[in-house]
Amino acid sequence: MQYRKLGKTDIKLPAIGLGCMGMSHAYGEPDDNESIATLEKAIEIGVTFWDTADIYGNGKNEELISTVLKHHRDKIFIATKFGFRSISDGKSANQFDGSPKYMRTAIEQSLRRLKTDVIDLYYAHRIDPNIPVEEMVGAMSELVQEGKVRFLGLSEVSANTLRRACAVHPISALQSEYSLLTREIEKEILPACKALGITVVPFSPLARGLMTNMLDVTTLKENDFRKTLPRYQETYADNNQKLAAGFAQIAQKKGCTPAQLALAWVLAQSPNIIPIPGTKKRKYLIENAEAVDVILTAQDFADIERLLATYPNTGDRYNASNYQLVDKN
Repeated sequence: MQYRKLGKTDIKLPAIGLGCMGMSHAYGEPDDNESIATLEKAIEIGVTFWDTADIYGNGKNEELISTVLKHHRDKIFIATKFGFRSISDGKSANQFDGSPKYMRTAIEQSLRRLKTDVIDLYYAHRIDPNIPVEEMVGAMSELVQEGKVRFLGLSEVSANTLRRACAVHPISALQSEYSLLTREIEKEILPACKALGITVVPFSPLARGLMTNMLDVTTLKENDFRKTLPRYQETYADNNQKLAAGFAQIAQKKGCTPAQLALAWVLAQSPNIIPIPGTKKRKYLIENAEAVDVILTAQDFADIERLLATYPNTGDRYNASNYQLVDKN
């Protein structure tokens, strides 16, 4: 495994992390036994940067991770997030609470579920439009002072919000969706992160499976989160299937899988990027980790851009409700 530095810290993390959401949330039925085996395999192969959130499975994902984390705490760099109210609170997952009061409740619950005394990287899952980011980050910084959190992160925020947050306390990581099909952060956010010394942690770097050339949107189950997103509707299926097939041909010529090629492309965009592809299966974990060895040439980049230009009608990554909580200030 190769390593990359976290923000301005001396911490070195594996160049590819593990997104754990799908083990308990959003993508069909869980398989706890295989998920636990995947977490154990991740330790074995050096994928020790794990990402979760309190909303994933209404806390079940943190509890699942704890079964492995408690035996290997010194080996794992664990990241979790707060802000989305759980269903048990009587609110939908589209309502965000970034208040210092709720953060205090959330951190204690995450520490308890993860069975740990400290969280390595604590993110605000979104920005609360009713709470100034300075107030929220100020409250989060108190957790660092108290030893409950080591480093702070934000998710899906604008470049301006990042700068405001950094004026209060160092932000070590920004988590945003970034892949071959989702590139909005390239204009302002990526340059801002480089200037501020912030590591970019892309989630869904495989476009929620589209770039693997293994996803058939017509077979998605009713409890699959992707069924609510425009990009995974039949309207865009023909375009996206042709795009994925063409991408697979490029990968075949490179001697790698489409997933590895997609991750290699993300890694190549900047040394301050650490993608966290999600999986709950050991075989995909291993495949994803091996993407660090794929080196792209100028011709590879040109071929990929040409393909993307040929099939541009990929659909939006979010619906209107999801977009409401993507910070644009």
